[in-house]
Amino acid sequence: MARYAWGVIVLTVLAIVAGYAWVDWQKGGPGDGVYSRVWQPDPAFGYWHPARFYKYGGQMSGRFEGPQCVECHEALTPGIVADWRASRHSNPKGRKPIYCDSCHGNDHARLRMPDRAVCGTCHTTQHAQFLDERRFGYPSHALAMERAVDTKHFADKPKAEVTACLQCHSVAIKCDSCHTRHRFSAAEARRPEACVTCHSGPPHPDDETYFTSAHGKRYLADGNKWDWSKPLTKGNYQTPTCAYCHMKGGKHQVADKAIWKFGLQQVNPLTSTNEVKRAQWVAVCADCHEADWSRQRLAEMDAERKRAWSRLYAAEGVLKDLRGEGLLHPAAGERPPYPLEQEGALFAREHIGYLDGQSSAFYNVSPIERDYFEMWYFTNLGAYKGAAHGAPEFVREGHATMATQLEHIQAKARTLRQQGKQPVAGSWWREGEYTSHNREHN
Repeated sequence: MARYAWGVIVLTVLAIVAGYAWVDWQKGGPGDGVYSRVWQPDPAFGYWHPARFYKYGGQMSGRFEGPQCVECHEALTPGIVADWRASRHSNPKGRKPIYCDSCHGNDHARLRMPDRAVCGTCHTTQHAQFLDERRFGYPSHALAMERAVDTKHFADKPKAEVTACLQCHSVAIKCDSCHTRHRFSAAEARRPEACVTCHSGPPHPDDETYFTSAHGKRYLADGNKWDWSKPLTKGNYQTPTCAYCHMKGGKHQVADKAIWKFGLQQVNPLTSTNEVKRAQWVAVCADCHEADWSRQRLAEMDAERKRAWSRLYAAEGVLKDLRGEGLLHPAAGERPPYPLEQEGALFAREHIGYLDGQSSAFYNVSPIERDYFEMWYFTNLGAYKGAAHGAPEFVREGHATMATQLEHIQAKARTLRQQGKQPVAGSWWREGEYTSHNREHN
C-alpha cells in the first residue's frame, strides 16, 4: 500500500515539474507570454514592451556624457529637451541633474528604452508599491501586460490589430503611461486625463461616468485653477479625481481597495476581505463626506449589481438553453474556430458566459450571442461604472437598456424555436478576406 502511495506522490511531483517546464518552454518563443511560440511581435512592440522587444536601430555609435546628449538633442529633438529642462530630473534638490544617459545608457550603439525597472532604481518606494499590486491578481496595472499577451485572441489575431491593446496594457511595463516623457510630471499624473487616456470606451467608460458625476462636473468647472503640485491628501483639492481616490496620498497601488471583477461576474461584497476593502473606501470618502453617507452609496452599488445580474443570468440562461437544443446558427462547428482552437474540433461548442464569452467580440458568432455579449460587456459595465462613480443617469440608462436587450434576446429565442434547426451553414461562413488573412498572419 505504501508503495502505491509513494508512486502517486512521485507521479504528482513529476507532473508539476513537467507543467512548469512546459510553461517555460512556451514562453521561449519570439513573442511573449504563454503563447509566445505562435505569434511574431510587430516592430511597434519595442516601444510598448521595451525590455522584451526594443532594439536600437544603430544610426549612431560612441559613448557620451549627459551634457553632450543635451547639447546634441537641443538641435535634433528640442521638444524633448524642453520637457527635460522643465522636469525635476534636470534640477533635483540636493543632487546632480539626472541626464539622458542615466536612463538610456551612454553607449549610443546600445541605447535602451527605459522601463519600470530603470525608473525603480531611483524611485524604489513607488516601484515596490506598484509591484505589490500583483498579489491581488487581475485586473491590475502591474499584471496588465500579462493579461494582454496571455489571452488566446491576442495570440490568434494579426499583430497589426492588437498592437493598440499594448498602448494601454504597457502600463505594466513603463511609467510613461501616467508620467509622460520626458517631463515625468507628478502634477500631470494627478489629473483625470492621465487616467482616461486608457480608462475609456464601451467596456470601461470611467471617463464618461466620472465627468458626468458631481465630482467630475466640479473638476471640469474649476480644475484648471487648482495647484496640481500639491500631494493627494485631505484639504489640497476641492473635489476628488481618479488618483485622489485610487492612489490616496500618492501610493502607487490602485488594487488594495478594489473588489475584483465586481462588474464582470457576481461577487459577494460582504466577505471578510471585501469588508476590509469597503472600510478603506469609506475612509477615503470621509475626507469630504459622512461615513454613514458613504456606506449608503456603496450599499446602493451592491443593490445595482444584484439587479444587473438577475437580468444577465436570465439572458445567459436563454443562450445556454438554445445551445443545448442545437438552435444557435451557425453552430460552433460551422464557424471559424475560436482562438487557438482546431478546425473541426470534436467537442467544439459555442462560448457563452463569463470570460469565455468575450470571444464574441472578435469572432464570427450568431446574432443572438453578439446581443448578449453587448448586453454583458458594454451595457452592464456602463451601469456598474455609473454606480461606482456617482453617475446615476448612467445607472438608469444602463438598466433600461439591459431590460430592452433582454426582451430582444427572449424574442429572438422564440423565433429560433419556431424556425427549428437550420440547414448547415455553407463553407462561405468560414472563408473571406478577413478570415484568410487572420489565419495566415498571426
